[in-house]
Amino acid sequence: MANKLKVAIVGCGSIARGYHLPAYGRLADIAEVVAVCDIVRERAQAFADRLGLAADKVYTAVEDLLAKEKVDYIDCCTWPSAHAPVCIAAANAGVNILCEKPLAATLEQGLAIEKAVKENGVNFQLAVVTRYGAEQIKYMEMFEEGVFGEIYAANTQYIRRRGIPGGWFSNKEIAGGGPVLDIGVHAIDRTWYLMGRPKPVSVSAEVSTRIGKYKTTGDGIFNWDAEGADSNFVFDVEDSAIAFFRFEGGKTMVADVSWTINGPEECTTQLYGTKAGCTFEPFTIYGEDENNHLCDTTPEVEGEEFFTAEIRHFIGCINENKTPISNIDDAVTVQRMLDGIYRSAEAHREIAL
Repeated sequence: MANKLKVAIVGCGSIARGYHLPAYGRLADIAEVVAVCDIVRERAQAFADRLGLAADKVYTAVEDLLAKEKVDYIDCCTWPSAHAPVCIAAANAGVNILCEKPLAATLEQGLAIEKAVKENGVNFQLAVVTRYGAEQIKYMEMFEEGVFGEIYAANTQYIRRRGIPGGWFSNKEIAGGGPVLDIGVHAIDRTWYLMGRPKPVSVSAEVSTRIGKYKTTGDGIFNWDAEGADSNFVFDVEDSAIAFFRFEGGKTMVADVSWTINGPEECTTQLYGTKAGCTFEPFTIYGEDENNHLCDTTPEVEGEEFFTAEIRHFIGCINENKTPISNIDDAVTVQRMLDGIYRSAEAHREIAL
């Protein structure tokens, strides 16, 4: 068995604490977190304490970490506007990169990451976790076998009735955007990937800020007023968006995302193929049987937790010198699609991608 890979986690916030750290616990036989970094030392130290790391393994600047630690890759869990400086520093140091979605806060920042990754020849994986679910992996096996024929259309929704994350997520300078970049990236990336990565041609989109910083109260709903007066709180992003994508070959995708909207919550993807179509959760195939009768089937699917599978995939790619399925080229393409939503909404017309 290959030696354990040494990992440095950069950014010790909620995604690292709640999802990446437990995944590394399940992957302890193949990866070891040896250093952590966060701009808030106390947060980094608390994270290090959970790992049992010494104080000299705690950093507040990624440049210092890269200069002193020998790691196989960094796991970038910072907010989006910090992805570019962190990933570029790692690439320039010859260190491989696992980077949380979205690729960056802006397309320009994403292109700068791409340039550094390719110039330095490091391996890069965007952490778009829904590509790595057991249902999606089973679908791709069947897709490659030709079960669905040509996937020519898709609908995807990631709709929260009330679900703004709070904090920096609604600050455009830090986050880059609202639900489009936060949760829309999951829906759009996954659906485009499952369609077979058709080349994007254009997008027509609108975004809304009509509800914005809602004051709804109730069980499970974030109550802005109850959180106390935060003079630094900023809400200058969209609260929802709808986009229509065209791809080469006349293929299409409709994407509907929101943090807050007056409608039912949805988290679904529908794919339509010439032989069969499908939905997920549960993975259900809509096709015909051998007698040409309409037939719905639900294949049995087993697999590990999304984040664990995602990180395991990257570790395997490093060990085997392979390109991840969510590589830098895919990351940039999806970033162009997300950027296109904002440009189309600003122009109130369809724009070329």
